[in-house]
Amino acid sequence: MTTEIVGGGFLARYLRHHLTHGAPATILAAGVSDTAERLPERFHREAALVTETARRCRERGRLLVFLSSASTGLYGRRGEGREDAPAQPSSPYGRHKLAMERLVAESGVRRLTLRLSHVVGPGQNPRQLLPSLAGQIRAGVVTVHRGASRDLIDVRHVTMVLDRLLTRGVDDRTVNVASGTSVPAARIVTALETALGRSAHWTFHDVPAETLAVSTGEMRSLVPETAGFGFGPDYLHDLVRRYAGPTR
Repeated sequence: MTTEIVGGGFLARYLRHHLTHGAPATILAAGVSDTAERLPERFHREAALVTETARRCRERGRLLVFLSSASTGLYGRRGEGREDAPAQPSSPYGRHKLAMERLVAESGVRRLTLRLSHVVGPGQNPRQLLPSLAGQIRAGVVTVHRGASRDLIDVRHVTMVLDRLLTRGVDDRTVNVASGTSVPAARIVTALETALGRSAHWTFHDVPAETLAVSTGEMRSLVPETAGFGFGPDYLHDLVRRYAGPTR
């Protein structure tokens, strides 16, 4: 029995090609990924997929890895986002993801829930954060959401964490997978301009201040190798150089 990956998006494609562990697990990397999503039919479609996948995994004795969210939509805009504390969803997307986590937990399946921060990597949808901002900069005008901040993490590091968790047989847990550093939108845009070697005209859109810090203690305890991932002040610049440089 090998690892099964459900989904056709950027993250599913990356995992399919780079995940090395062949555990008897099903990784559900499909469903709503847009944190601004509000359409009930899309939430209902994911709920049906989660329900069916959990049933199938339970019947076949497979581990279900459910990829959830560590965004402000689920944890709220302020404070520390901890797996062992009540979540404070601030959007329909966050409430939906929390409901999907509960659906999985109550289904009777053996499960591992990963709450992912904002994953960055090759082949992303142009509407996702880094490619969207990079495209705006290349076009000459970029909208900066003043007050917003994002915890960005390399898809390579998400894959390595998942691989180690599967190798070590971790289950029945919820684990944040994040860098642990929330970066203001203006810093992200500045880093992109540097990586792209060009400047754009900035326009501003004010949003409620976001100071959420995603806790990474559980991840670091379970996967000590994360100490070598380079999380810290230079991590943002490494990400944008890798995935949004002039040749991208």
